[in-house]
Amino acid sequence: MSLGDRAYFGAALPFPLPPGETLFPLDSVVMRFIHGLSRSPGLCGCKRFFEACLEVMAEKLDPNSLADGSEPLFSFGIIADIQYADLEDGFNYQRSRRRYYRHSLVHLQGAIEDWNKENSLPCCVLQLGDIIDGYNAQYKVSEKSLELVMNTFQMLKVPVHHTWGNHEFYNFSRDFLVNSKLNSKFLEDRIVQHPETTPSENYYAYHFVPFPKFRFVLLDAYDLSVLGIDQSSPKYEQCMKMLREHNPNVELNSPQGLSEPQYVQFNGGFSQEQLNWLNEVLTFSDLNQEKVVIVSHLPIYPEASDSVCLAWNYKDALSVIWSHNCVVCFLAGHTHDGGYSEDHFGVHHVNLEGVIETAPDSQAFGTVHVYPDKMLLKGRGRVPDRIMNYKREEVLCF
Repeated sequence: MSLGDRAYFGAALPFPLPPGETLFPLDSVVMRFIHGLSRSPGLCGCKRFFEACLEVMAEKLDPNSLADGSEPLFSFGIIADIQYADLEDGFNYQRSRRRYYRHSLVHLQGAIEDWNKENSLPCCVLQLGDIIDGYNAQYKVSEKSLELVMNTFQMLKVPVHHTWGNHEFYNFSRDFLVNSKLNSKFLEDRIVQHPETTPSENYYAYHFVPFPKFRFVLLDAYDLSVLGIDQSSPKYEQCMKMLREHNPNVELNSPQGLSEPQYVQFNGGFSQEQLNWLNEVLTFSDLNQEKVVIVSHLPIYPEASDSVCLAWNYKDALSVIWSHNCVVCFLAGHTHDGGYSEDHFGVHHVNLEGVIETAPDSQAFGTVHVYPDKMLLKGRGRVPDRIMNYKREEVLCF
């Protein structure tokens, strides 16, 4: 299909246009096509064309035009995989994509300026992990680079919630991170009457309420990991045993020949203790008719991600989430390419495009505007706009 056809389907329509009309805007394509089907029984097999219409509309829809004139309840910013380092441009491990180590800080500055200028400030920003690149450890400048990025975040007028990814653990131990500015757990909300919803200190996870009836849960995707922990500890031995049982390769970062390619060293997983805690939080949210957004560095839904980038035990996490009605969205980074899929339970899985592989003339961040019946992601640069409707029975009334 040509670029012209993707903007206006006038020349590609399989039914006549109204008299005097040759082209019509994209937003009327589906309705006119359905009208054509109703008048032309022979066209009922045109499934491919109908799917093309939906695909293009999904790419081109403007969230601002679908807000029905109503004001959002609140909004929040999202950004992923900044991976700053004071280095010249390089490439990913496969040398297939360029990485803009130094310019990633400029992208962050641009994102902060944009969020600060929004008519209605976002309530917070979610930083989805890998804030500085692992190369900083090689050059022994990890703390210096982290301080530079955190000082940049101080220009932001709203709080930042930080998740931890593999590059955090390439640079720092878990003990260091717990006592660093990357620990945003002080922003958590505690449900005093329900102590079972209070997370353990054994993993870095918490939940908070940005707006009544909405709860955000930050997960520790490296709770099970061989990164960032003492190699003489029982937990390291447990995680290494788990990794080697699924990955016999000499190079543990290689997925070659694996039936479960997510079992590589640069990924991690969720302990049963953390999953039990998540289950308690979601149970509370179900009972209180809350909508829940879950945040993690690692994605958990195969249809939205490269299988090599999934959490080790992503199926266990999905099992917990799918046993509840409250979860509407799962946000992750890690893949750099981005990805999206709505699962069969109506949970929207969004993997955000990474700043580190974003060219200087583009951008990679977004603002999510939250309404009673949907969330609208307004992306910048590489991040596409997305409309994420809640399941019909879960529309909130305010």
